[in-house]
Amino acid sequence: MGVDAQYGGVVTNEGAGSASGVQTDVRAIAIIGAGPAGLIAAEILATAGYRVTLYERMPSPARKFLMAGRGGLNLTHSEPLETFRTRYGGGADRVQRAIALFPPSDLIAWANALGQETFTGSSGRVFPKAMKASPLLRAWLKRLDELGVSLKTRHTWTGFDAVGGLTFTGPEGAVVSVHPAATVLALGGASWPKLGSDGSWVSILQRAGVASTPLSPSNCGVLVPWSSVLKDRCAGLPLKRIAVHFGGKTQRGDLIITRTGLEGGAIYALGPLLRQALHAASNARLTIDLKPDMLEADLAARLGKAKPGQSLANTLRKAASLDPAAIALAREGGTALPRRPEDLARHLKAVPVTVTGLGTIDRAISTAGGVAAAALDENFMLTARPGVFAAGEMLDWDAPTGGYLLQACFATGTAAAHGVLQWLESGRKNGQNRSLGDRACSDPPVR
Repeated sequence: MGVDAQYGGVVTNEGAGSASGVQTDVRAIAIIGAGPAGLIAAEILATAGYRVTLYERMPSPARKFLMAGRGGLNLTHSEPLETFRTRYGGGADRVQRAIALFPPSDLIAWANALGQETFTGSSGRVFPKAMKASPLLRAWLKRLDELGVSLKTRHTWTGFDAVGGLTFTGPEGAVVSVHPAATVLALGGASWPKLGSDGSWVSILQRAGVASTPLSPSNCGVLVPWSSVLKDRCAGLPLKRIAVHFGGKTQRGDLIITRTGLEGGAIYALGPLLRQALHAASNARLTIDLKPDMLEADLAARLGKAKPGQSLANTLRKAASLDPAAIALAREGGTALPRRPEDLARHLKAVPVTVTGLGTIDRAISTAGGVAAAALDENFMLTARPGVFAAGEMLDWDAPTGGYLLQACFATGTAAAHGVLQWLESGRKNGQNRSLGDRACSDPPVR
């Protein structure tokens, strides 16, 4: 047993968890999870002079971050901060406070400092000019390496040892225990588990007395029991420039018809409302406005000008400018469409769709739920595990796409890192050595 800077503290081999009197390395910090929240926490703590070791169970870091950048890395959003902070649900108070301390302007400045200049699109979303995650990640990892951060890949966190340290299964099944002065958990949610975040940490923290809310899919598609005709003819086709109404909220955008339901931003934004409704009932009914830019009366007038004897499909295509996917959706349900222009216009402005469930969590863009707000102090430290902090998507918050997800990961990772610094500094001022016994059994110090 000995201090190993490359392992982030005192390191022991298998079985050392039962040893007594193990001392921490007071300058060593472990971060578990090498996504955006973990990487930004590592940068802040290494800049402050601590020896930081990042543990990642995948062969390389930030795999989901890289995937998010395939279609253009949406880092954040340019809307006013007062509006920005309203986009978060779940245990949003701490996330909102973290974003106030590390707002979008700070994230943009950080990216620019890495040589990755940003621009704001017409939608208000902010992207790197390279429109990719890989150049930014390469520059970031280079900075972390220069700061002395050690990256340990293929290390799966398995829990806490008998004296409060961390246990891992390393490459080729090696079992390692480490005993850092502080730990930041940034293990993500449970969406796209093949990229690294599988939610296995939930049971570990529950055994440690840390409360959490169930993980559920967010920013995901919905399940709709389509007819075989619509499945066969329209799966993969888009519904352009539509508006979805549900629960008193309207969301404009585009959708894709899939064999199992609907995908797309207009549905993702309504996810929290749909999730709540589906918890209370077996299905939820939303409506889709196929012509949101036209008043119902104007649409009826155009439909009324159709040539006598023209088929209904041609009327919808010519008078209402509907494409085949929209026409098929309007006809879905087995009942004949109304012929009176007024009735037909009313239907096209509110086509009913019955949703029976959400898409699977492994295909969701993100997850809702996670470490409960009540399980954290104001500095993102686990009250049941003093010296252990949590950040990123593993916390109980929910947000739509559009830059809000990454901003919250960066902001909470930043907040957790500053929480670590404050906690360690308060220990020094109080003359405490932060021994493992203190961390595992005693109350956190008074700030």
